[in-house]
Amino acid sequence: MYTKNKVKPFNKKIYLASPTMHGEEFKYIEEAYKTNWMSTVGENINEVERIAAEKAGVKYAVALCNCTSALHLCCKLAGEKLYGKPSVGHGALEGKRVFSSDMTFDATVNPIVYEGGIPIFIDTEEESWNMDPIALEKAFEIYPDVKLVVYAELYGFPGRVDLIKEICEKHNALLIEDAAEAMGATLNGKQCGSFGDYAAISYNGNKIITGSSGGCLLTNSIEDATKARKWSTQARENAPWYQHEEVGYNYRMSNVVAGVIRGQYPHLNEHIESKKEIYERYKIELKDLPVTLNPITDGTAPNYWLSCLNINKDSMCKQVRDDSKALYIKEKGKTCPTEILEAISSINAEGRPIWKPMHMQPMYRMHDCIGRNGTIRCRTNAYISGGVEDIGADIFDRGLCLPSDNKMTKEEQDIIIEVIKRCFE
Repeated sequence: MYTKNKVKPFNKKIYLASPTMHGEEFKYIEEAYKTNWMSTVGENINEVERIAAEKAGVKYAVALCNCTSALHLCCKLAGEKLYGKPSVGHGALEGKRVFSSDMTFDATVNPIVYEGGIPIFIDTEEESWNMDPIALEKAFEIYPDVKLVVYAELYGFPGRVDLIKEICEKHNALLIEDAAEAMGATLNGKQCGSFGDYAAISYNGNKIITGSSGGCLLTNSIEDATKARKWSTQARENAPWYQHEEVGYNYRMSNVVAGVIRGQYPHLNEHIESKKEIYERYKIELKDLPVTLNPITDGTAPNYWLSCLNINKDSMCKQVRDDSKALYIKEKGKTCPTEILEAISSINAEGRPIWKPMHMQPMYRMHDCIGRNGTIRCRTNAYISGGVEDIGADIFDRGLCLPSDNKMTKEEQDIIIEVIKRCFE
């Protein structure tokens, strides 16, 4: 148990991010109950699809059981558009290389593998913590045959997805935008989720709005939306019996879950504002420490989903991590993510490390990760290859996510801030 702080723990847990409910959700849940539309058909689903498309600035949304299923169907749609319908037992991306964000949750990458693709990771740019456009250009020089890019927006703070889109168009590649964490965020006034040829958003329990689960696939193609809906209900054909001519999935959203999401959507901007207040308070109160918070790219309006902290290199104490544990040696005036997370936990508050880059994950360590100056072959947990720094690994080493729950009071956040400050003593 971490005891240095000698700060009395909170009586209730302060979460990283938890659902914020308002009451309207019950109205639509009750509507599903009273009309007996409890399964994967109903007015709540229809409304979620309409609202999701309208909010994101696209023509069509397909309501699914989670964002991962949406990303999977994005990969399947893209693969069939690029390479044709695969034979039974093979994925739509079978044997094809696909460029992917490196510093992200594995749900961004795994759907590529579901469809038989080979992920090639693109390093992170320090300026935004998102995919580096310069590294993506280099990747196309190395692998000119690649025709699909999967780009994730990190923690609700968009990067230069407009440049990523331009690079994809230049190389005749499709773009899948993983906007799971960025619903409501914008770049130059354009909504995240509207830049990709396909996109996915999330209503998971910790997201900016929630249905407890759920996600949507976003597209401007009626043909692709229709195909995704069919696949999501086991690809049943229009016949009086159960007729199947291709592989399908049980991915459709429940009308009950859709009721929760329908009741949450009116509060999206309210949630963003409260998350912004949390971020701004951290930024002001921690300004005298050798740290930076999530970078905000010019022209973007984040949704501030998670406030994250990065410790300056010269203020890091010694820290090592293996695949399951972390150790550090305390130094005066210095700290590390492990110490801060232990300190936060000791007062009954929740933080977590920054996403561990995909090229550092055991299952993907032998996949290429492309940096600004060429190929970096991933062989160990942390490395520098050819004098090129691994930006994603460095951010992971020095970064952590702070408690960002929008039900956290100012007084509670002030105590968390004081605990962080003490770690630098």
